[in-house]
Amino acid sequence: MTATDTSVVEKTKLKETVLWTVVLHNDDFTPMEFVTAILTEVFFLDELAANEIMLTVHNEGKAPVGKFSKEIAITKAAHVCHLAEQCEHPLLATAEEA
Repeated sequence: MTATDTSVVEKTKLKETVLWTVVLHNDDFTPMEFVTAILTEVFFLDELAANEIMLTVHNEGKAPVGKFSKEIAITKAAHVCHLAEQCEHPLLATAEEA
């Protein structure tokens, strides 16, 4: 590597990936079993982790599910809302910058 190559490398900085968090919000109508199923099917969590997050949502009003790139977080939140709507549940998932 020459001196010129080194200066190019020093000037080129990789853009840091900004992570977004998917958050589930509690409501009084969505069954706990449905929330657990969403967590295992959409976020690929095991039963224990899914139950823990579901109980946090239930007891605290909301809970973070995971951190993803912006595009993936928005897609996952929209997918959760779509599945809930199909089953006539008011479950809300949002994507928020971490």
